Amino acid sequence: MAIMKRTLVGLAAILLLAPICATAGVPKPNLTIENPGQCIAPVQEMRVNHMKMLNHSRDRALRQGVRTEKANLIGCIDCHASKETGSVMGKGGFCEECHTYTAVKLDCWDCHQPKSARFRTGAAAAEGAKP
Repeated sequence: MAIMKRTLVGLAAILLLAPICATAGVPKPNLTIENPGQCIAPVQEMRVNHMKMLNHSRDRALRQGVRTEKANLIGCIDCHASKETGSVMGKGGFCEECHTYTAVKLDCWDCHQPKSARFRTGAAAAEGAKP
């Protein structure tokens, strides 16, 4: 019985300390809001729910043709893209910084352009193609 109790206490300690140990020595993301102003939601809500918002926007745009959602990838990129590179990716990029820190794979860029409209050139920009 005592061994089982010690095992459970040890397991609980591991589970509680694992998140702290996993990020030990990893610097927190250094985020810069390139175009400061009022975001569409408070910071904590965006940290937790931004993907749900983008998925909802995507689903309504693709399935119902509604392209007026306040949460949309183009708006996020235009607001958060680096003024230097025009991108939310790369070292110091708004999206990449957090997703690297949290070890969450970004798959938006499999189909979409991670650059702000101000930096896109060529036919894609002229046609207003994928952000």
